[in-house]
Amino acid sequence: MLVPELRERVYKANMELPEHSLVKFTWGNVSAVDREGGYIAIKPSGVAYDKLSAENMVITDLDGNILEGDLNPSSDLPTHVELYKAFPEVGGIVHTHSTEGVSWAQAGRDIPCYGTTHADTFYGAIPCARALTPEEINGEYEKETGKVIIEEFKKRGLDPLAVSGVTVRNHGPFAWGKDEKSAVYNAVVLEEAARMARYTESINPEVQEVPQALKDKHYLRKHGKNAYYGQKDDSH
Repeated sequence: MLVPELRERVYKANMELPEHSLVKFTWGNVSAVDREGGYIAIKPSGVAYDKLSAENMVITDLDGNILEGDLNPSSDLPTHVELYKAFPEVGGIVHTHSTEGVSWAQAGRDIPCYGTTHADTFYGAIPCARALTPEEINGEYEKETGKVIIEEFKKRGLDPLAVSGVTVRNHGPFAWGKDEKSAVYNAVVLEEAARMARYTESINPEVQEVPQALKDKHYLRKHGKNAYYGQKDDSH
C-alpha cells in the first residue's frame, strides 16, 4: 500500500470536519500532499464519514491521476491540484459547505477583519473570489474553481499562507495550511470569523474593520519572524 502514513493523516483530518461541525452528510473533504514523493491523498467522493478509513483514502499523483484506490476521489480534486501547483508552500487543503462561510460566499462579500480573533489567523479580510462564468462552469468546472481562487490571490497580491482561506462566490469556503492539520484549523477559524463578522454587523451595521496596527500586532505576534505567542513547538 502506498504512503500509509499520509493516508492515516488525511483520514484523521477528514474526521475532524464533523467533529468541528463543519460538514453535514458528505459536504466536505481534506487532502494533503507529499511533494517529495509526488503523492496526494484525498477523501473519496460521496462517502459518509462513518464509512471512511485510512485505507479508502484515494492516492493520486501531483496531476490528479489515480495511483491507488478502489473509490473515486473527491470531485473537488482538480481544485486541490490547481492550488497545490500554484501555492508551493501549501501542504493541506480543506473544502466545506459550512453554513457561515457559505453565507458570505453566497452574498458575494469578503469576510471583513473586525477584530483580533480573526487577525490572529488571517492577515486581513478573507476574500470572496468571483463567480465562475458559464463557460468555466460548463468546462472543467472544478479545475476552473481552483484557477479563479488563484486569480483572486494574484489580483490582490495576497500571500496564501498569510491569508490561508477564501470563499468562492455562490459556492463556499476553501482553507489550507502547511499541512492538513493546520488546514483544518484554518477552516475552523474561517467559519468562526464568518459567524463573528455576521453578528458584529447585526449589532452595529456601521462597524469599521480593525485598525491596521492591531491587525499587525495580532497576526505578527503569532506568525512573524519575531512571533512570541505560544510555545516553541506550538503551531497555533
